[in-house]
Amino acid sequence: MKLTAIIAATTVLAAGAALAQDCTPKYSFPTVEDGFITIAVTSYAPYSYIDTDGSAKGVDNAILAEIAKLSCKELKPVASDAGSGIQSVIAGKADVTTGAWYRTAERDRVVNLSAPLYLDQMGIYSRDGYSKFTDIEGGTVGSVQGNLWVNDLRAILGEQLKLYPDAIALQQDLMAGRVDAAIDGSSIGVVAQSQGGLQGIQIKTIEPDDRIGASKEAGQGTYPMSKKNPEMLAGMDAAIQELHDNGKIAEILQAYGLDPSAAETGAPRLIQ
Repeated sequence: MKLTAIIAATTVLAAGAALAQDCTPKYSFPTVEDGFITIAVTSYAPYSYIDTDGSAKGVDNAILAEIAKLSCKELKPVASDAGSGIQSVIAGKADVTTGAWYRTAERDRVVNLSAPLYLDQMGIYSRDGYSKFTDIEGGTVGSVQGNLWVNDLRAILGEQLKLYPDAIALQQDLMAGRVDAAIDGSSIGVVAQSQGGLQGIQIKTIEPDDRIGASKEAGQGTYPMSKKNPEMLAGMDAAIQELHDNGKIAEILQAYGLDPSAAETGAPRLIQ
């Protein structure tokens, strides 16, 4: 390496170190790796995905980026899938997992759940515009692994339920006719259609069905975190409140093509 290059590199590192020293955290909490928030990033656009450059993108990760600024940390994304995101947090391999995780009583038993980020309604995707679950019971129905309604659907549908690792795979099979209908968060499909996808598919908010808990109230998005790190929960919740108060979360939702009113979450609650 040339001397000029070495000098330039040294200057950049020194500048970075100086900036890190100059940053005074508004919210402090310990993490798996000092100076970083390690994220188990599941693929669930527009909420969470890994971009081609390896960075974490989507609503959840954009909010985390703002929290990282407030806590003088950097984001460290690690690709995950819906089946292992929460397990990565429990095992201490990640601080949080992203992917429009809902606040549920079942999850609250094994991980800490942050204050609500936004609302996301459960939707039925079909060519015929079904909104009642009873209309699709006789066919093959697809959904994504890890969604809070999966256990309820499995109890009702049995082998007629097909599960996918992410929303993209589910949408591909729906378009190819390999499933008769799909169940996923409504906003996922709305954004896909705004980008030219899911042509000919209608997305309807599911009507309440007593057999499916998530159909009766919109899920509140959250960050699952380790039960062993209460300091992180406190710091994250304080930062989230600030980002609600200053309108940043609503701004991020709108930037990803979602209704900013979804930031109006109401009081924290758990879906049973």
